[in-house]
Amino acid sequence: LDRGNASAKSCPEFMEKFSSIHLACHASQNTANPLQSRFLFHDGHLTLYTIMQKNLKNADLVFLSACETSTGEETLADEADHLAAGMLAARYRRVVATMWSISDRHDPAVSNDFYEFLQAHRGKDSGTKFDGTLSAYALHHAVRNLRENLDNTERSLLTWIPYVHFGY
Repeated sequence: LDRGNASAKSCPEFMEKFSSIHLACHASQNTANPLQSRFLFHDGHLTLYTIMQKNLKNADLVFLSACETSTGEETLADEADHLAAGMLAARYRRVVATMWSISDRHDPAVSNDFYEFLQAHRGKDSGTKFDGTLSAYALHHAVRNLRENLDNTERSLLTWIPYVHFGY
């Protein structure tokens, strides 16, 4: 789903139905109450609490293409109270997230390379089912491609380094 078809109301239904989801939206962390951290849609917001109430028995991979989805509370350096950790707690096996703001200019290329890698390396027995098993490798591939297409400046470093993978 894209554009106006994805909404705060319909997203949880699709999360229950499909094994993977890609959220390209804005996000907001609530470090005082992490369950109130949220994804922002054109028609409202979707809290981590709402997601965690769903039966995500098919959950495999979520790509959080939003800024700062793995940024936790700075004063709790050893704690992981961010949206990416919340998606793991909601039963997703694998989460791609970002540590800080990402570039709207470069993120589509990272996403495309990520999914092209997964498609090209599908298991022979996966049939039509989506398989996120190689998602860490896919993210490495996509970030490496981005890095190779940028110059060697600090700004370029800050463009490719925020992408992270959680899970197995």
